[in-house]
Parts: sequence; structure tokens; C-alpha cells
Amino acid sequence: MLSRIHPIAGALGLTTILIFWLSTVLTEIFGSKHDITTLKQTIPWALPILVLALAITGASGFRMSAGATAPTILAKKRRMPFIAANGLLVLVPSAITLAVLAGDGDFGVTFYCVQAIELIAGATNIALMSLNIRDGLRLTGRFGMTNSDPTVAAGSG
Repeated sequence: MLSRIHPIAGALGLTTILIFWLSTVLTEIFGSKHDITTLKQTIPWALPILVLALAITGASGFRMSAGATAPTILAKKRRMPFIAANGLLVLVPSAITLAVLAGDGDFGVTFYCVQAIELIAGATNIALMSLNIRDGLRLTGRFGMTNSDPTVAAGSG
């Protein structure tokens, strides 16, 4: 069951961050202040989806990999705390701050500094989560590698 839940939760988390990131960039480039305000005030309502997806991904991954020593699994385990911390300590507070600032019509220096931090943190999580998905696909043999790969060991999934 965990081997089905884990990739779904991981894909949902990555997709959520990608949607937030791309919609932010596209709205900043092509949208009006009203569009930016609407987007920034909508994103916090979707944050529970992101937090839940990251929590399920992390918990299921740690459970499936208990005792595993394969380098690929260890790499995934090292990335996950940073992904979670980045999400909870940077992305969530940034999203809430931007929603408040946009709601107040404050598109000054603070707004764009927080926006820049959020975009960098989001891009970082996109990259790290993509690496974890790539490694997960390798572990399951769905990424052009076979189960004879020495990095695939007991506890993979």
C-alpha cells in the first residue's frame, strides 16, 4: 500500500509547487495587479494540500526505507528534511506574507523581496523533489535501470 501512496503523494506535492511557481511567474509577467492579488490570496487556501502531500511522502518514504543502506535511498532520505523545512519554514510563511501584502495593495520592495525568496525556495524544492522522483523511478526499475542496479537494495520502493 505504501508503495502506491508514496509516489502519488510525491507527485501531488511536486505538482502543487510547480503550479504555484508557474502561476506566480506567469501572473507577474502577464497579469494585472488584480490578477496577482487574486493568485496570492488563493495560494494559501491550497497550502494544506502541499503540507499533507509532503508529510505523507516523507512518512511513507521513511517507513519503506527503514534499515535500507542503498546509496540512492540514502540520498533521498538526506534530501527530504531539507524539502520539508524549506516548505514549512520558507514557502508557507512566504505565501501567507504575500497574500497579506497583496490584499493590502502593498506591492513595494518587501513584496518583491519575499516574492524572490519564495521563487528561489520553490525552484529549489522543485529540483530536489524531481531528483527524489528520478531516484524513486530508478529504484523501481521504471527509469531505464534494472533491479540488478547495485543501488537498488532491500527496502526500496
